[in-house]
Amino acid sequence: MDEQERSERIAAHIQTDAYLHYLGARIEEIRPGYSRVSLVVRAEMCNFHGMVHGGIVFGLGDIAFAAASNSHGQTAVALNVSISYLSPAWPGECLVAEAQERHREGRIGLYDIVVTAKENGRLVAQSQAMVYRKKEWFIPPPPNT
Repeated sequence: MDEQERSERIAAHIQTDAYLHYLGARIEEIRPGYSRVSLVVRAEMCNFHGMVHGGIVFGLGDIAFAAASNSHGQTAVALNVSISYLSPAWPGECLVAEAQERHREGRIGLYDIVVTAKENGRLVAQSQAMVYRKKEWFIPPPPNT
């Protein structure tokens, strides 16, 4: 299988994420070490103050983190995620989470995740996350890897 087909198979596998579909989020882009995911906030995603619940913001960032960290085709699982909430989000807003690989060596990977409001670029949250790469590959690596 060539690299293009391999990338498409990885993306298709990641797109099967049940939580992604449950929230109504959409993976806009995925490439090795990077992903961008968006979500239009619905009223039922808000807390008792009328702003988006922190769990939704965290969940969106976690979807982006999972997509980016698994984008190499190797099974990767979270070890730690730290999040800072910087501004509220509101119903009707489109939130965008971007995850970027910062370090990948051996079995450990480090990722930066930012969640912004699409309409004005306002920073909603920022996370740093660490992943452990298992021995298993859900899409086999290229030969001689």
